[in-house]
Amino acid sequence: MRDVLPVLGRWYAAGVPFGLATVVGVSRSAPRDPGAAMAVGPDEEVVGSVSGGCVEGAVFELAQEVAAGGEARLETFGYSDEDAFAVGLTCGGEITVLVRAVTPGRDPGFGAVADSVAAGEPVTVATVTDGPAPRGAALAVWPDRTLGTLGASGLDAAVSADARGELALGATGLRHYGPEGQRREDSVSVFLQSFAPPPRMLVFGAIDYAAAVARIGDFLGYRVTVCDARPVFATPRRFPEGVEVVAQWPHRYLRETATDERTVICVLTHDPKFDVPLLTEALRRPAAYIGAMGSRRTHAERAARLAEAGLTERELSRLRSPVGLDLGARTPEEVAVSVAAEIVALRWGGSGAPLTATEGAVHPRGSS
Repeated sequence: MRDVLPVLGRWYAAGVPFGLATVVGVSRSAPRDPGAAMAVGPDEEVVGSVSGGCVEGAVFELAQEVAAGGEARLETFGYSDEDAFAVGLTCGGEITVLVRAVTPGRDPGFGAVADSVAAGEPVTVATVTDGPAPRGAALAVWPDRTLGTLGASGLDAAVSADARGELALGATGLRHYGPEGQRREDSVSVFLQSFAPPPRMLVFGAIDYAAAVARIGDFLGYRVTVCDARPVFATPRRFPEGVEVVAQWPHRYLRETATDERTVICVLTHDPKFDVPLLTEALRRPAAYIGAMGSRRTHAERAARLAEAGLTERELSRLRSPVGLDLGARTPEEVAVSVAAEIVALRWGGSGAPLTATEGAVHPRGSS
Protein backbone atom coordinates (compact mmCIF):
# COMPACT_ATOMS: atom_id res chain seq x y z
CA MET A 1 0.00 0.00 0.00
CA ARG A 2 2.80 2.42 0.87
CA ASP A 3 4.20 2.07 -2.67
CA VAL A 4 0.95 2.94 -4.44
CA LEU A 5 -0.30 5.68 -2.11
CA PRO A 6 1.26 8.58 -4.10
CA VAL A 7 -0.82 7.64 -7.16
CA LEU A 8 -3.94 6.96 -5.09
CA GLY A 9 -3.54 10.30 -3.35
CA ARG A 10 -3.62 12.08 -6.73
CA TRP A 11 -6.75 10.19 -7.80
CA TYR A 12 -8.42 10.97 -4.48
CA ALA A 13 -7.52 14.68 -4.65
CA ALA A 14 -9.05 14.83 -8.14
CA GLY A 15 -12.28 13.30 -6.81
CA VAL A 16 -11.96 10.27 -9.09
CA PRO A 17 -13.53 7.06 -7.69
CA PHE A 18 -11.23 4.06 -7.70
CA GLY A 19 -11.43 0.45 -6.60
CA LEU A 20 -8.93 -0.55 -3.92
CA ALA A 21 -8.11 -4.22 -3.27
CA THR A 22 -6.16 -5.06 -0.11
CA VAL A 23 -4.89 -8.43 1.07
CA VAL A 24 -6.39 -8.88 4.54
CA GLY A 25 -5.67 -12.58 5.15
CA VAL A 26 -3.22 -15.23 3.96
CA SER A 27 -2.48 -18.89 4.54
CA ARG A 28 0.23 -21.35 3.55
CA SER A 29 2.56 -20.24 0.77
CA ALA A 30 0.76 -17.06 -0.26
CA PRO A 31 2.82 -14.73 -2.48
CA ARG A 32 2.03 -11.42 -0.75
CA ASP A 33 1.62 -10.41 2.89
CA PRO A 34 -1.42 -8.71 4.45
CA GLY A 35 -1.48 -5.07 3.41
CA ALA A 36 -0.41 -5.67 -0.19
CA ALA A 37 -2.67 -3.58 -2.41
CA MET A 38 -3.83 -3.10 -5.98
CA ALA A 39 -6.03 -0.29 -7.27
CA VAL A 40 -7.94 0.33 -10.50
CA GLY A 41 -8.48 3.96 -11.36
CA PRO A 42 -9.51 6.14 -14.27
CA ASP A 43 -9.11 4.75 -17.79
CA GLU A 44 -8.58 1.29 -16.28
CA GLU A 45 -5.14 2.27 -14.97
CA VAL A 46 -3.78 -0.33 -12.54
CA VAL A 47 -1.21 0.16 -9.79
CA GLY A 48 0.09 -2.36 -7.29
CA SER A 49 -0.39 -6.10 -6.93
CA VAL A 50 -2.10 -8.51 -4.56
CA SER A 51 -0.62 -11.79 -5.78
CA GLY A 52 2.25 -11.17 -8.14
CA GLY A 53 0.03 -11.94 -11.14
CA CYS A 54 -1.97 -15.05 -10.14
CA VAL A 55 -5.38 -13.47 -9.53
CA GLU A 56 -4.94 -9.90 -10.72
CA GLY A 57 -7.40 -10.37 -13.61
CA ALA A 58 -10.24 -11.37 -11.31
CA VAL A 59 -9.40 -8.62 -8.81
CA PHE A 60 -9.31 -6.08 -11.65
CA GLU A 61 -12.91 -6.91 -12.55
CA LEU A 62 -14.04 -6.72 -8.91
CA ALA A 63 -12.32 -3.35 -8.46
CA GLN A 64 -14.05 -1.99 -11.55
CA GLU A 65 -17.44 -3.14 -10.23
CA VAL A 66 -17.09 -1.52 -6.82
CA ALA A 67 -15.62 1.69 -8.26
CA ALA A 68 -18.72 1.97 -10.46
CA GLY A 69 -20.93 1.95 -7.37
CA GLY A 70 -20.98 -1.65 -6.22
CA GLU A 71 -20.80 -2.79 -2.63
CA ALA A 72 -17.47 -3.71 -1.00
CA ARG A 73 -16.54 -7.35 -1.58
CA LEU A 74 -14.52 -9.88 0.40
CA GLU A 75 -13.13 -12.68 -1.77
CA THR A 76 -10.82 -15.61 -1.08
CA PHE A 77 -8.56 -17.06 -3.76
CA GLY A 78 -6.78 -20.39 -3.55
CA TYR A 79 -5.43 -23.20 -5.68
CA SER A 80 -7.83 -25.64 -7.32
CA ASP A 81 -6.49 -29.16 -7.83
CA GLU A 82 -9.48 -29.99 -10.03
CA ASP A 83 -8.80 -27.14 -12.44
CA ALA A 84 -5.27 -25.81 -12.31
CA PHE A 85 -6.09 -23.23 -14.96
CA ALA A 86 -8.95 -21.68 -12.98
CA VAL A 87 -8.45 -18.34 -11.30
CA GLY A 88 -6.30 -19.12 -8.29
CA LEU A 89 -2.87 -19.22 -6.70
CA THR A 90 -0.60 -21.69 -8.44
CA CYS A 91 1.76 -21.55 -5.45
CA GLY A 92 -0.74 -23.48 -3.36
CA GLY A 93 -1.52 -20.72 -0.88
CA GLU A 94 -4.66 -18.75 -0.19
CA ILE A 95 -5.35 -15.04 0.07
CA THR A 96 -8.40 -13.10 1.21
CA VAL A 97 -8.88 -9.75 -0.48
CA LEU A 98 -11.12 -6.84 0.50
CA VAL A 99 -12.20 -4.76 -2.49
CA ARG A 100 -13.81 -1.40 -1.79
CA ALA A 101 -14.51 1.88 -3.54
CA VAL A 102 -12.64 4.96 -2.35
CA THR A 103 -14.05 8.47 -2.78
CA PRO A 104 -13.98 11.55 -0.53
CA GLY A 105 -17.60 10.82 0.41
CA ARG A 106 -17.01 7.18 1.36
CA ASP A 107 -13.62 7.58 2.98
CA PRO A 108 -13.05 11.15 4.24
CA GLY A 109 -9.70 10.28 5.84
CA PHE A 110 -7.93 8.73 2.85
CA GLY A 111 -6.30 11.95 1.61
CA ALA A 112 -5.00 12.79 5.09
CA VAL A 113 -3.60 9.26 5.41
CA ALA A 114 -1.76 9.59 2.10
CA ASP A 115 -0.30 12.93 3.23
CA SER A 116 0.79 11.49 6.58
CA VAL A 117 2.52 8.50 5.00
CA ALA A 118 4.35 10.80 2.58
CA ALA A 119 5.47 12.98 5.50
CA GLY A 120 6.61 10.02 7.63
CA GLU A 121 3.85 10.63 10.19
CA PRO A 122 2.59 7.40 11.83
CA VAL A 123 -1.02 6.42 11.12
CA THR A 124 -3.13 3.26 11.18
CA VAL A 125 -6.08 2.60 8.88
CA ALA A 126 -8.86 0.37 10.27
CA THR A 127 -11.27 -1.14 7.74
CA VAL A 128 -14.29 -3.37 8.37
CA THR A 129 -13.96 -6.61 6.41
CA ASP A 130 -16.88 -8.68 7.71
CA GLY A 131 -19.78 -8.71 10.16
CA PRO A 132 -22.79 -6.51 10.95
CA ALA A 133 -20.77 -3.29 10.62
CA PRO A 134 -20.66 -1.68 7.13
CA ARG A 135 -18.11 -3.62 5.06
CA GLY A 136 -15.43 -1.29 3.69
CA ALA A 137 -16.03 1.43 6.31
CA ALA A 138 -12.70 3.01 7.26
CA LEU A 139 -11.32 4.81 10.29
CA ALA A 140 -7.93 6.57 10.21
CA VAL A 141 -6.15 6.66 13.58
CA TRP A 142 -3.21 8.89 14.48
CA PRO A 143 -1.56 9.06 17.90
CA ASP A 144 -3.57 12.22 18.67
CA ARG A 145 -6.69 12.12 16.47
CA THR A 146 -9.06 10.05 14.32
CA LEU A 147 -10.98 10.63 11.10
CA GLY A 148 -13.89 8.60 9.74
CA THR A 149 -16.09 5.98 11.39
CA LEU A 150 -16.76 2.24 11.35
CA GLY A 151 -20.45 2.84 11.98
CA ALA A 152 -20.70 2.74 15.79
CA SER A 153 -19.10 4.95 18.43
CA GLY A 154 -18.24 2.03 20.71
CA LEU A 155 -16.55 0.17 17.87
CA ASP A 156 -14.64 3.32 16.89
CA ALA A 157 -13.37 3.73 20.45
CA ALA A 158 -12.22 0.12 20.86
CA VAL A 159 -10.59 -0.02 17.45
CA SER A 160 -8.84 3.35 17.98
CA ALA A 161 -7.26 2.09 21.19
CA ASP A 162 -6.03 -1.10 19.54
CA ALA A 163 -4.89 0.76 16.42
CA ARG A 164 -2.60 2.98 18.48
CA GLY A 165 -1.10 -0.10 20.10
CA GLU A 166 -0.53 -1.72 16.70
CA LEU A 167 1.00 1.51 15.41
CA ALA A 168 3.61 1.50 18.17
CA LEU A 169 4.69 -1.94 16.92
CA GLY A 170 4.31 -1.20 13.21
CA ALA A 171 1.96 -4.21 13.05
CA THR A 172 -0.75 -5.13 10.54
CA GLY A 173 -3.51 -7.74 10.87
CA LEU A 174 -7.13 -8.66 11.61
CA ARG A 175 -8.83 -7.95 14.93
CA HIS A 176 -12.32 -9.02 16.06
CA TYR A 177 -14.99 -7.20 18.07
CA GLY A 178 -18.67 -7.09 18.90
CA PRO A 179 -20.94 -4.59 17.09
CA GLU A 180 -20.24 -1.94 19.75
CA GLY A 181 -16.58 -2.81 20.21
CA GLN A 182 -17.07 -5.59 22.77
CA ARG A 183 -13.76 -7.37 23.16
CA ARG A 184 -15.23 -10.73 24.12
CA GLU A 185 -17.19 -11.01 20.88
CA ASP A 186 -15.97 -11.61 17.35
CA SER A 187 -18.86 -10.83 15.02
CA VAL A 188 -17.07 -7.86 13.42
CA SER A 189 -13.72 -8.31 11.66
CA VAL A 190 -11.53 -5.23 11.29
CA PHE A 191 -8.27 -5.04 9.34
CA LEU A 192 -5.68 -2.78 10.98
CA GLN A 193 -2.93 -1.58 8.65
CA SER A 194 -0.16 0.42 10.30
CA PHE A 195 1.98 2.92 8.45
CA ALA A 196 4.86 3.50 10.81
CA PRO A 197 7.77 5.67 9.63
CA PRO A 198 10.39 3.68 7.68
CA PRO A 199 12.92 1.89 9.90
CA ARG A 200 16.40 3.38 10.21
CA MET A 201 19.58 1.97 8.73
CA LEU A 202 22.72 3.51 10.25
CA VAL A 203 25.88 2.83 8.26
CA PHE A 204 29.17 3.80 9.90
CA GLY A 205 32.27 4.21 7.75
CA ALA A 206 31.99 6.15 4.48
CA ILE A 207 33.85 3.66 2.29
CA ASP A 208 32.94 2.09 -1.06
CA TYR A 209 31.17 -0.76 0.72
CA ALA A 210 29.06 1.79 2.60
CA ALA A 211 27.79 3.30 -0.66
CA ALA A 212 26.64 -0.13 -1.84
CA VAL A 213 25.06 -1.01 1.51
CA ALA A 214 23.31 2.37 1.62
CA ARG A 215 21.95 1.82 -1.89
CA ILE A 216 20.47 -1.58 -1.09
CA GLY A 217 19.17 -0.33 2.27
CA ASP A 218 17.31 2.45 0.49
CA PHE A 219 15.93 -0.13 -1.97
CA LEU A 220 14.65 -2.24 0.95
CA GLY A 221 12.75 0.73 2.36
CA TYR A 222 15.07 1.88 5.15
CA ARG A 223 15.77 5.53 5.93
CA VAL A 224 19.54 5.43 5.53
CA THR A 225 22.16 7.54 7.27
CA VAL A 226 25.90 7.20 6.62
CA CYS A 227 28.21 8.54 9.32
CA ASP A 228 31.99 8.96 9.32
CA ALA A 229 34.32 11.10 11.40
CA ARG A 230 36.34 12.07 8.32
CA PRO A 231 34.72 14.96 6.39
CA VAL A 232 36.73 14.17 3.27
CA PHE A 233 34.87 10.85 2.99
CA ALA A 234 31.50 11.88 4.47
CA THR A 235 30.29 13.86 1.46
CA PRO A 236 26.80 13.48 -0.09
CA ARG A 237 28.15 13.22 -3.66
CA ARG A 238 29.67 9.83 -2.83
CA PHE A 239 26.30 8.33 -1.89
CA PRO A 240 22.89 7.75 -3.47
CA GLU A 241 20.39 10.60 -3.53
CA GLY A 242 18.16 10.53 -0.48
CA VAL A 243 20.80 9.06 1.83
CA GLU A 244 21.69 11.32 4.76
CA VAL A 245 25.44 11.81 5.24
CA VAL A 246 26.84 12.98 8.59
CA ALA A 247 30.43 13.96 9.41
CA GLN A 248 30.78 13.16 13.11
CA TRP A 249 32.49 10.68 15.41
CA PRO A 250 30.34 7.54 15.07
CA HIS A 251 29.84 6.79 18.76
CA ARG A 252 28.88 10.39 19.49
CA TYR A 253 26.37 10.42 16.66
CA LEU A 254 24.82 7.14 17.79
CA ARG A 255 24.63 8.36 21.38
CA GLU A 256 22.48 11.27 20.18
CA THR A 257 20.32 9.18 17.82
CA ALA A 258 17.18 7.28 18.80
CA THR A 259 17.01 3.62 17.78
CA ASP A 260 14.29 1.00 18.16
CA GLU A 261 13.67 -2.70 17.60
CA ARG A 262 13.55 -2.15 13.81
CA THR A 263 16.83 -0.25 13.50
CA VAL A 264 19.70 -1.77 11.49
CA ILE A 265 23.27 -0.79 12.39
CA CYS A 266 26.14 -1.64 10.00
CA VAL A 267 29.66 -0.91 11.20
CA LEU A 268 32.05 -0.86 8.22
CA THR A 269 34.91 1.16 9.72
CA HIS A 270 37.01 -1.86 10.93
CA ASP A 271 39.27 0.52 12.86
CA PRO A 272 39.50 -0.01 16.66
CA LYS A 273 39.43 3.69 17.49
CA PHE A 274 36.01 3.89 15.81
CA ASP A 275 34.69 0.37 16.31
CA VAL A 276 35.14 -0.14 20.04
CA PRO A 277 33.36 2.98 21.35
CA LEU A 278 30.72 2.69 18.61
CA LEU A 279 29.90 -0.98 19.25
CA THR A 280 29.99 -0.43 23.00
CA GLU A 281 27.18 2.06 22.50
CA ALA A 282 25.33 0.01 19.85
CA LEU A 283 25.26 -3.31 21.71
CA ARG A 284 23.60 -1.69 24.72
CA ARG A 285 20.65 -0.15 22.90
CA PRO A 286 17.60 -1.38 20.94
CA ALA A 287 18.29 -2.61 17.40
CA ALA A 288 17.10 -5.37 15.10
CA TYR A 289 20.55 -6.00 13.64
CA ILE A 290 24.11 -4.99 14.51
CA GLY A 291 26.76 -6.12 12.04
CA ALA A 292 30.46 -5.30 11.80
CA MET A 293 32.80 -5.79 8.85
CA GLY A 294 36.18 -7.46 9.14
CA SER A 295 38.05 -10.74 8.93
CA ARG A 296 37.71 -13.45 11.57
CA ARG A 297 40.98 -12.27 13.09
CA THR A 298 39.66 -8.71 13.20
CA HIS A 299 36.50 -9.95 14.83
CA ALA A 300 38.40 -11.88 17.51
CA GLU A 301 40.54 -8.85 18.34
CA ARG A 302 37.49 -6.57 18.33
CA ALA A 303 35.54 -8.92 20.61
CA ALA A 304 38.44 -9.02 23.06
CA ARG A 305 38.60 -5.21 23.18
CA LEU A 306 34.84 -5.00 23.69
CA ALA A 307 35.05 -7.49 26.55
CA GLU A 308 37.79 -5.40 28.09
CA ALA A 309 35.48 -2.40 27.75
CA GLY A 310 32.97 -4.19 29.96
CA LEU A 311 30.49 -5.75 27.52
CA THR A 312 28.90 -8.98 28.72
CA GLU A 313 28.70 -12.24 26.75
CA ARG A 314 25.00 -11.63 26.22
CA GLU A 315 25.66 -8.18 24.76
CA LEU A 316 28.44 -9.51 22.54
CA SER A 317 26.19 -12.30 21.25
CA ARG A 318 24.09 -9.66 19.47
CA LEU A 319 26.98 -8.79 17.17
CA ARG A 320 26.86 -10.25 13.65
CA SER A 321 30.51 -10.41 12.70
CA PRO A 322 31.97 -11.01 10.19
CA VAL A 323 29.01 -9.23 8.65
CA GLY A 324 26.77 -10.90 6.05
CA LEU A 325 25.95 -14.37 4.75
CA ASP A 326 28.49 -16.63 3.04
CA LEU A 327 27.77 -15.89 -0.64
CA GLY A 328 31.37 -15.78 -1.79
CA ALA A 329 30.95 -12.01 -2.28
CA ARG A 330 33.91 -9.99 -3.53
CA THR A 331 32.80 -6.60 -4.87
CA PRO A 332 31.18 -3.90 -2.72
CA GLU A 333 27.85 -4.58 -4.44
CA GLU A 334 28.09 -8.32 -3.78
CA VAL A 335 28.99 -7.70 -0.15
CA ALA A 336 25.97 -5.39 0.14
CA VAL A 337 23.74 -8.22 -1.14
CA SER A 338 25.33 -10.51 1.47
CA VAL A 339 24.61 -8.02 4.26
CA ALA A 340 21.05 -7.41 3.05
CA ALA A 341 20.43 -11.17 2.85
CA GLU A 342 21.49 -11.57 6.48
CA ILE A 343 19.27 -8.68 7.59
CA VAL A 344 16.24 -10.15 5.80
CA ALA A 345 16.94 -13.66 7.11
CA LEU A 346 17.24 -12.39 10.68
CA ARG A 347 14.05 -10.34 10.37
CA TRP A 348 11.92 -13.22 9.11
CA GLY A 349 13.68 -16.15 10.76
CA GLY A 350 15.11 -17.52 7.52
CA SER A 351 17.90 -20.08 7.55
CA GLY A 352 19.93 -18.61 4.70
CA ALA A 353 20.03 -22.06 3.10
CA PRO A 354 19.18 -22.61 -0.59
CA LEU A 355 15.45 -23.22 -1.02
CA THR A 356 16.30 -26.43 -2.90
CA ALA A 357 17.75 -27.75 0.37
CA THR A 358 14.73 -26.86 2.52
CA GLU A 359 11.21 -28.21 2.89
CA GLY A 360 7.85 -26.70 3.74
CA ALA A 361 6.30 -23.40 2.70
CA VAL A 362 8.49 -21.06 0.64
CA HIS A 363 6.82 -18.04 2.28
CA PRO A 364 6.15 -19.10 5.89
CA ARG A 365 3.94 -16.74 7.82
CA GLY A 366 5.83 -14.59 10.29
CA SER A 367 5.70 -11.22 11.97
CA SER A 368 7.95 -8.32 11.18
